[in-house]
Amino acid sequence: MFAVEVRDHIMIAHSLARPVFGPAQGMHGATFVVDAAFFTSDLDDNGLAVDIGLATDVLKEVLAPLNYQNLDTLEIFAGKVTTTEFLAKHIFDRIAEAIRNGRLGEGGTRIRKLRVMLHESHTARGWFEAEL
Repeated sequence: MFAVEVRDHIMIAHSLARPVFGPAQGMHGATFVVDAAFFTSDLDDNGLAVDIGLATDVLKEVLAPLNYQNLDTLEIFAGKVTTTEFLAKHIFDRIAEAIRNGRLGEGGTRIRKLRVMLHESHTARGWFEAEL
């Protein structure tokens, strides 16, 4: 498989209001480095798996509504625990929707798998990946 991976970041605030999260139950901030990897079985006639520029634009657009937000106050997350893994799936779903809507151009039709990884720190990360 071929892959193109692009990166951006978001700065958020949230709380994880369950005892299992210990001190993270309280309001805290996080800066997530977000990687999105687009996997294809082949390359196009230009030798591309996916247009990196379009992939970068889509990731930036998907992250924009989350950046500098308190996730606890966003209606879309009402009643949800916004863990790293949960956010990875949320971002995955929005990127997959953009792919279905043709936002990655003709190259988007060749994407077989997508992975979204959120780096919490230099020692911890979580992700969601699946076939499309």
